Formats: sequence, C-alpha cells, structure tokens
Amino acid sequence: MKKLLGVLVSASVLLMSSGPASADAKNPKIGFSIDDLRLERWARDRDYFVAAAGQLGAKVYVQSADGSEQKQIAQIENLIARGVDAIVIVPYNATVLGNAIKEAKKAKIKVISYDRLALNADLDAYISFDNKAVGEMQARALVERAPKGNYYLLGGAPTDNNAKMLREGQLAVLQPLVDKGAIKIVGKQWVKDWSPAEAMTIVENALTANGNKIDALVASNDATAGGAIQALAAQKLSGKVPVSGQDADLAAVRRVVAGTQAMTVYKPLKAIAGEAAKLAIQLVRNEKPAFNAQYDNGFKKVDTVLLKPTPLTKANVDLLVKDGFYTSAQLAGK
Repeated sequence: MKKLLGVLVSASVLLMSSGPASADAKNPKIGFSIDDLRLERWARDRDYFVAAAGQLGAKVYVQSADGSEQKQIAQIENLIARGVDAIVIVPYNATVLGNAIKEAKKAKIKVISYDRLALNADLDAYISFDNKAVGEMQARALVERAPKGNYYLLGGAPTDNNAKMLREGQLAVLQPLVDKGAIKIVGKQWVKDWSPAEAMTIVENALTANGNKIDALVASNDATAGGAIQALAAQKLSGKVPVSGQDADLAAVRRVVAGTQAMTVYKPLKAIAGEAAKLAIQLVRNEKPAFNAQYDNGFKKVDTVLLKPTPLTKANVDLLVKDGFYTSAQLAGK
C-alpha cells in the first residue's frame, strides 16, 4: 500500500510541476499579445480571434503593447506567470522577444508568431498572409498604371520583419524594369511605426527633391498610403500619381473607390484569426497542424501557415461587402 501511495504522490507532483502542458487541453488558456490595439486592423483581429477561440473552447487573455517593446515583453512575462497554455504574439519589434519567448518555452507554453515573424526566437509556429506576394501585388498594380517613370518606395516600420518581406516582393517586380531602364527608383525610406504623419513628411520632401516628378508611389500599407496621398493632394497630384497600400482599411477602400489610391490588398482577418486560434489549440493538444511553408527566423526554420491575400481595385471592392468585411453603407461613407 505504501508503495502504491508513493507512486500516486510522485505522479501528482509530476503533473503539478509540468506547468501549462498539463493544463486542461479541452479548455486551454491562450494569451494574445498585440502590437497596438489603437490601430483599426488589430482591434478587428482581436475580435475575430477571441470569437473563434471561444467557439473552440478556449479562454483568451488579450494584452495591447501600445507600440512599446518594453511593455510587450512585460506583458508576455505576465501571461507566462498567469499559466497560459499558448501565447500568440503580434510583435511590435521583431528582434527583441527572444528571451521572453525562451521563458515561455521553459514553462512549456506554445508560442505562435501572428502576422509578423518574431526573429531569433524559439517559435512553435508562424501564421501570416504571404507578405512577399503582397509586395508583388502592390508593385504590379502600379506598373500597370505607370509602366515607365520615377518610382518612390515608402517602406513600413524598420522594426517589422514584414516590411522587409514586402520590399522583397516589390523589388521582384520592379528590379527587372529598373534594369531595363523603364523605371527609375528616385528614393526609398522606411516609415517609423507605419506612421501616416511621418509618411506624409517623407513624401513632401521627396516631391520637393524631385520637382514633383514622381510617377508612382509604392506605399507598403494603407496608413502610409494615407499620409502619402495627403502630401500629393497638397501639390494637386492626388489621383494622378498611383499609390499602393494593403490591409483594406475603411478609409483606404473609400480612397480606392474615389480614385485617389490605386489599390489595396485585402487580407481576410476573420480567416487568419480563426486559423490562428485553431493552430494554437492544435499545438496545445499536441495535434498536427496543416503547415504549408517554413521561414528561417535566425533561430530555426519555423513551421508556417501562409494564407493568400487578394489585390483590390475599384473593380472588385464589392468583394468586401460579399465577405461581410464592410457594409455597402460603410463603403459609401454613410
């Protein structure tokens, strides 16, 4: 009997000490650490993610870093202390989360990088839209409108690995035309925090430096596109110089309809949020997710789920209404 009691005590100690991995896999606890909930994009991701996870039996703890890397690290540490089973992270700064993620892994917590790839970190998975394809779509749409002339490249935040992937896609389309002499890249700059105000200042300076002779403006997302278009409007060039974007922000889609923005890229947030919730729960339950890619983040080759984005122009914006992303009234500004 003593021997049996000893075995039972050992087993219970083992279960208690194994941390989140021994938690209720039927109803896992998931931490969702988001770059900045003040941005429209991330608030929508949060709502879709919480709803999808809830339907699968999980409880979600949401944290917003409000654009601060220190705050995000502290929040990840807080989620570890809370004993979550998985942490899904939208990194503010892709390069600084390695130690926090290491602590999560020590506590047997699954870690998923969401939309942006955390670099030099021991991730269990990454989920995103194909950002190189997004960059290609942006450049291709502008080349159709302006096959020759001066191009300016407005990059995203230098802290965001996605900004570099987008640039890679943009150059895959533009570089052959540069080599042929059809296109000249007259300038390029990264935009801190994807700030519309900073994008506007950069484009104002670029227009001054080039005597307003810019024929196309590759903006890497809708926020920077908005700033760029304000600068163009001040020179009465709005709608004359094609500008790209991505995210299908409501203001941007209205600009596409009005003709001041050439295109945006639609990434169905309900799809990525739903898939990310499913992915986190599968990992907690030790099930095998359907990965379709791998990305080297400097620490390891990270198993990845890549989703397909859709280029949007004036011709197909009704897709957003069909998908329930916006209503017709919202697109019309009512």
